[in-house]
Amino acid sequence: MFFISTSLVIALIVWVIQAVNFLDFVTEDGHGFKVYFSYILLSFPKMLNRILPFVFFISLFYQLNNYENKNELLIFWINGVKKKQFINIIIIYSVLITILQIILGSYISPYSQNEARSFIRSSNVDFFPSLIKEGKFIDTVSNLTIFIESKSSDGDYKNIFLKELISKDEEKTQFQIIYAKKGVLVSSDNNRYFKLYDGKIINKENNKIKSFNFEKINFNLSKYGSKTTGYPKIQEVPSYDLFNCLYLNFKKQIDLFEAEYLQCKMESMNDIKEEFLKRFFKPIYLPLLALLCCLLMLSSKESENYNKIKFYLFIFIFFIIVVSEISLRYSTQSQTGMLFFILFPILFFFSLYSILHFKNNL
Repeated sequence: MFFISTSLVIALIVWVIQAVNFLDFVTEDGHGFKVYFSYILLSFPKMLNRILPFVFFISLFYQLNNYENKNELLIFWINGVKKKQFINIIIIYSVLITILQIILGSYISPYSQNEARSFIRSSNVDFFPSLIKEGKFIDTVSNLTIFIESKSSDGDYKNIFLKELISKDEEKTQFQIIYAKKGVLVSSDNNRYFKLYDGKIINKENNKIKSFNFEKINFNLSKYGSKTTGYPKIQEVPSYDLFNCLYLNFKKQIDLFEAEYLQCKMESMNDIKEEFLKRFFKPIYLPLLALLCCLLMLSSKESENYNKIKFYLFIFIFFIIVVSEISLRYSTQSQTGMLFFILFPILFFFSLYSILHFKNNL
C-alpha cells in the first residue's frame, strides 16, 4: 500500500510540474485548453512508468528499515518465519511489479502518448489571441508569419502584415503577402478568420509577382496548425512495430516492413533497439533492486555499523539504478554493451542469491 500511494504521489508531483511546462502549447503554440488538458491527462502513464523503479526502491528500502527500527522483523524471526521465506515473498512481489511495468511501458504508455499526440495532429491553432503580440513577428503557426503593429482597446488590429508560404521547392517558391490597415479577429462556427480592411495582396508564383488592392476580405486561419511536432515519436510507436522492424532487420528483409508511423531504416535502428530494450528488458532490474534491499535484514539495528551499512547499501543500490540508465544508452553501440545490459541484472541477481543461500545467511 505504501508503494502504491508513494508512486501515485510522486507521479502526481512530476505530472503537475510537466503540466506547467506544457502550458507552452497554449501560450506559444496556440492550441486551446481542450487540447492542453487532453494531452496532460494522457501523459500520466508515461510519468508513472518513468518513476516506478526509483519509487519501488525507495519504498522497499524505507519499509524494511522501518520494520527493523520497530522490531517488527525480530517478531517475524521469533515466530519461526525464516529470512529466506520473507525474501522470497519480496522477490515474488518484485516480479509482479516487473510484469506490471512491462505492460505499462510496452502498451499503456505508448498508447496513451500516441493518443495525446493525436490531439495535436487533429487540432487547428484555435487560440490566436494569445499568439498575436504587438510589434513582433509571430511564426509559431506553420507556413504563416503574422505581424501586428498595434491593437486598440476595442479589439481592432492596426497595420497587419501576413505572409503565407504556399509551396517551397528547389526551383520555385510560392508565397502570398497581405497588408491591411485594419483587421478584426472573428470566430464563427468553430472557424477563425481575420476580417481585413483597406489593404493590398501580393502573390509570387512562377517567379512572377502580381498584386491588387482590396477594401475588405476574410483570411481563413482555421486551416493552419502550429509547429508543434504532430508526428509520433519513437516512444509512442506500438511495441509490435518495434519488434517487427527488429525481426525483419535480423532476417535482412527490412524492405518488407510496413507501419503507419515508424520508419524502419538502418540509421534509426539503434534508437529502435534502445526503445525496445527499455520497454521489455529494463524492468528486469527490479528483482535485483528488491534483493539488494533485502540485505538490510542481514544486519540488526543493534550492530555498531548498522547505520553505515544502511547508508552504503543505499548508495550502492542508487548506483545500480544509474548503471541501468547508462548501460541502456550504450547498449546499442556494441554487442558487448547489449549483452551487459541484458545479462548484468540476471547474473548479479542469481549470484547474490546463491551466495546468501549457501552461506546459510537466509
